[in-house]
Amino acid sequence: MKRIYNDINLSKRNSFGVSECARQIVEFETAEDIATLFRESRPEKWYVLGAGNNTLFTKYYDGVIITPVSSSLTIIEESDDYVDVRVEAAHDWDELVAWSVERGLWGMENLSAIPSSVGAAPVQNIGAYGAEAKDVITAVEYFDTEDMCVRRLSNAECHFAYRESVFKQELRGRAIILAVEFRLKRAAQPNLGYGDVIKEVEARGEATPANIREAICAIRGRKLPDPKVLGNAGSFFKNPIVERAVAERLLEEYPAMPYYEVSGDAGSVKLAAGWLIDQTGLKGWRDGSVGVHNRQALVLVNYGGATGGDVINLARYVCERVEAKFGVKLSPEVNIL
Repeated sequence: MKRIYNDINLSKRNSFGVSECARQIVEFETAEDIATLFRESRPEKWYVLGAGNNTLFTKYYDGVIITPVSSSLTIIEESDDYVDVRVEAAHDWDELVAWSVERGLWGMENLSAIPSSVGAAPVQNIGAYGAEAKDVITAVEYFDTEDMCVRRLSNAECHFAYRESVFKQELRGRAIILAVEFRLKRAAQPNLGYGDVIKEVEARGEATPANIREAICAIRGRKLPDPKVLGNAGSFFKNPIVERAVAERLLEEYPAMPYYEVSGDAGSVKLAAGWLIDQTGLKGWRDGSVGVHNRQALVLVNYGGATGGDVINLARYVCERVEAKFGVKLSPEVNIL
């Protein structure tokens, strides 16, 4: 059954807490709910909003916000080596991670404490601490608004890349994700090579899914503000990927600059956007109701009463300062409407 709300304020439906409105919100449970919507209303302008953790509204949305509400989890198959699960789009991401860790399953532990819904995870190919959603996703089920059919894509067909997928490219404005399938492993596969993870895990004993999850949650808790307390969307900017020659030139001037290899692309290097912003002196900088968080420069925050426009103006200023100092362009990770 679908539920419809007209002229609704979105402040409780986005983690930035900005007070913009939408002409209509439709909450759906099944693919048939979506089919009925598109057959009867034929919305020309629409946007899928999950938990609202990666969206910044900058103005009145004169269209239809489509939101999943079904959140069931089903074990599809089990073996001595793995467990396959199907999870509906509205399921909370971190609750899924906790579910896997409680069962001693490997693959999701490094993705702990990411505010997201399951349906949003493959769109953005969410990632953290050396892991990405694509590492555990086996398939994505979606409703195709062009041919009004439910379709299923394999991992390879999703064309995952750094914060990218087919859902942000060829299927943008066409696909509404219904469920995601994951394969979780029983054998130990600790991923400890990113940042302070190994130290945090060693402080807790052996590298188990539970200890890694606890370590990741502790690291994120120290660096990132709780959106329930301080409006934010987590990392606002992507880590920029630059040509290796650019990175080498910067390393000559800034030998302490962190960088990471790009899998499958020997000619490119990923830089740490937070470090670049920090070097401009903007960490902790505030302009009225918005600012750069004082513990993680990747995070832009709403101290209360900010508009989406205020956040965008701050983001532009940050980008200008980084480009002026390093010659590197930042791009937003957040979806801006």
